[in-house]
Amino acid sequence: MRFVWAIVAFVLATVMIGAGIAQRTILQAPTTETAAVEVGGSAPYILVDGDVFASRAGSQTLRVEGDGPVFAAYARTTDLTAWLAPTDYTAVTLGDEGALATTEVPAAAIPEDDASPTADPAGSDLWLDEFQQEGSLATPLSLPADMSVLIASDGTAPAPASISVTWPTGATTPWAGPLIAAGGVMLLAGVVLYFLAFRHARRSRGPRRKGLPMPVTEPIELPGRDKKGVISASPRRRQLTGGRKSLLAAPALIVSAALLSGCAPDAWPDLEPTGTPTPTETVIVPEGQGAPAVTETQAERILTRIAEEVAAADEAADAKAAGARLTGPALTERKTNYRLQKEIDAQEPLAPIPSGPITALLPQAQDAWPRMFLAVVEDTDGSATVMTVTQEDAWADYKLSYLSNLRADASMNLAASYVGAVAVEPPSPFLVMPPEQIAAAYADVLNKGDESEFAAVFDEETDPFRVQIEENRATLLKNFNKTGEDTGKVAFKASAGGTEPLSLATLDSGAIVAVTVVENESVVPTNDDAVIKLGKNEVVKALTGVTQSATGFTTRYADQLYFLVPAQGSNEKIQLIASRSNILDAKVVDKE
Repeated sequence: MRFVWAIVAFVLATVMIGAGIAQRTILQAPTTETAAVEVGGSAPYILVDGDVFASRAGSQTLRVEGDGPVFAAYARTTDLTAWLAPTDYTAVTLGDEGALATTEVPAAAIPEDDASPTADPAGSDLWLDEFQQEGSLATPLSLPADMSVLIASDGTAPAPASISVTWPTGATTPWAGPLIAAGGVMLLAGVVLYFLAFRHARRSRGPRRKGLPMPVTEPIELPGRDKKGVISASPRRRQLTGGRKSLLAAPALIVSAALLSGCAPDAWPDLEPTGTPTPTETVIVPEGQGAPAVTETQAERILTRIAEEVAAADEAADAKAAGARLTGPALTERKTNYRLQKEIDAQEPLAPIPSGPITALLPQAQDAWPRMFLAVVEDTDGSATVMTVTQEDAWADYKLSYLSNLRADASMNLAASYVGAVAVEPPSPFLVMPPEQIAAAYADVLNKGDESEFAAVFDEETDPFRVQIEENRATLLKNFNKTGEDTGKVAFKASAGGTEPLSLATLDSGAIVAVTVVENESVVPTNDDAVIKLGKNEVVKALTGVTQSATGFTTRYADQLYFLVPAQGSNEKIQLIASRSNILDAKVVDKE
């Protein structure tokens, strides 16, 4: 009977292991589903629509094959179509029954003064991410329906023709692992039962008859044989019995281990508890608001590129190279610095543009152009810099327009970066003061102090910049009066800069407003015989090209300022949250 149980165990083990293997081989459903298309024609670009990627559940794997370089990038569909507008391209969309279909899209007419896309799409700031390989490219993606993929070679050669998208089907074999494991256990049990049955059979061969007592025998010496030739066989028999047990158990262990080692996680049931879902904060996006201009990863990449290109321009003191990534007051201050570096050997360059990490990001919620985003970046010394970066059109690189040193205790009340904020127009009446008037009003406060009609609008207690300006002016006036009080005079006047303010709304309906204020310092003689000498002022000497003047000198400084402006009807005051000041230019005063 013991042999019967052993045979039953072997049969069950065979069935279980076989069923487990069958689930992982001949009975296993396809784990992936692929849609492929061969694109004909000579268009340099292919746009794979987001509906293609979102047509099946799960992540996607994009495969592209071509004869030369293969480039792929993904971005918002609206951004890609805008970038492709001036050129012909092939659109890959979802056809009938889930098949991929291709459509040739002709170039749209654009105004002659607008830019056109570069031939090589690599490196555009529009892309959320990009990939480039030679001959073929395969990359995993997880794209929603509002994002699409651009495929190209180098922007001039025909785009790669072979494209496929693969999705996981979700097919699993959760019982393959348990069946194989149980079969292995059953196989081991069968081996044990077989051994026990075999041992029992050996011991139960029936009663043995007792023979007559035999005398104790002595070893027989044979001619030519040594006494050591007589060897007992009993110990060897016990050895063979133990070895047979090991030899029978080893295959069961080896087979089970080999089969289980090939089982993937999807060959086992998912016994992890699903847990109780926790509610998340609901973010209400205003109706009609556009998508955020950039993601956090995209913004970090853009700022890194800006920092690297400006660093190269700084090293060469090349204003044209700096203009590729700077504009407005950020570019103006560097042009002046480059000029001073060429004239003065000891002139220090401006501090490098910080590139990260980003501690706060507020992108403009805008589908059209121009666009901008505001970022707060931590410097290497632990301080923070706030920057406003703009993009003029779909084919232009983002450029840094404003940057200032953020006040350590500043609070901005920004929306989440994945929601963004709308831009506040310069004449907006929905703030305590329209953005276009803030620079002139603050300049008036710098000129008149508490006597300014706008003094009560700005928060003096949180404004260290105003105190610094007053101290600098008092020091300059004191030093000048030591030698020139009787022959000349010093005058200070601040005015609004010529750049347009850039504003983004805050959560409390206020705005972060970036403006420029220009400070003028004039030193002029008060009698016809007096001459203003520059002495050790190498900066003004370099900018004017003279060492003295009978009419005097005017030096201008550009202040890049960020204000937190409350909404109309608020009792809060306008706060200065960031400031930066650098010399703009200097010139000889014209004769009257």
